[in-house]
Amino acid sequence: MRATVIHAPHDIRVQEVPDPTIQQPTDVVLRVLRACICGSDLWAYRGESARQPGQRIGHEFLGIVEEAGPEVAGFTVGDLVVAPFVWSDGSCEYCAEGLMTSCPQGGFWGSVGSDGGQGEAVRVPFADGTLVKLPAAAASDDRLLTALLALSDVLGTGHHAALGAGVRPGSTVAVVGDGAVGLCGVMAAKRLGAERIIALGRHQVRTDIARRFGATDVVAERGEAAVAAVRELTGGAGAHAVIEAVGTEQSMRTAVEITRDGGSIGYVGVPHGSGTGLDLGVMFDRNIALRGGVAPVRAYIPELLPDVLSGTIDPSPVFDLTIGLDEVPAGYRAMDERRALKVLIKP
Repeated sequence: MRATVIHAPHDIRVQEVPDPTIQQPTDVVLRVLRACICGSDLWAYRGESARQPGQRIGHEFLGIVEEAGPEVAGFTVGDLVVAPFVWSDGSCEYCAEGLMTSCPQGGFWGSVGSDGGQGEAVRVPFADGTLVKLPAAAASDDRLLTALLALSDVLGTGHHAALGAGVRPGSTVAVVGDGAVGLCGVMAAKRLGAERIIALGRHQVRTDIARRFGATDVVAERGEAAVAAVRELTGGAGAHAVIEAVGTEQSMRTAVEITRDGGSIGYVGVPHGSGTGLDLGVMFDRNIALRGGVAPVRAYIPELLPDVLSGTIDPSPVFDLTIGLDEVPAGYRAMDERRALKVLIKP
């Protein structure tokens, strides 16, 4: 089959690799119908996170079960399923607590020795604990299928950030970051009942989507100017809940400075480039809580799926460029150069 591999920074290739096979009785082999490129994939692409030459890449995908191991109970050949970005056994204490990302037997797609999602097929370990079945009819609905793909990462990650930030009905929320996760954070805040949502972003195409998803205000400034703007919008107090969806030192400092005393920050931006870290003294003095981390999206899919199926929420607009598998290298360049927000792949 064909799959995407990374050989060196800025060296992404689509090449022939061995077909996936059932290796454990709890595996399935899944034919990929939709995949995408994540903003976090760009750190490997840019050389800011280490990868071995020839390693697979891609962690967001959905598709059709083509083969199931003898101990797989919940899925049969032909089922349409979505995969969260981490596989998990579904039976350990962490999985029972809804923290599938800490499953001792779990792992990330594209890690050494595993398949990546940006290919024609994937071997899925612990299928019963990992995959979620989707309605078969969705396979013929292009828009719905695209929206359902967001369940594999960005929609659940935005939801995780909103929960970490303590978004509640009537609250004022600020969202730092106008990437796909930040935009899904806006959507999540709206879904959880936020009264006012301030989106921080400089790109009008993205902030237009933020408004479509529920943002009431947009702040285009950065740094201290952004802090001043948010403070002005909130009568000098700041936001009750702040979603941090970038992961840089500057973005986290901005998040702290725009949080109301007694408020919370939900952080899901993959940390990179942080040198001095946070001033915990400032957070201590102002009673600011910090919650977040890698999102256990498998725990959130059952809650979010009905709203996607009903059209109550529609994250599909975050995918603004569609390509075939052979065009994946160009898709990485488009996202790296900010000519695309999030690239959808149709193998």
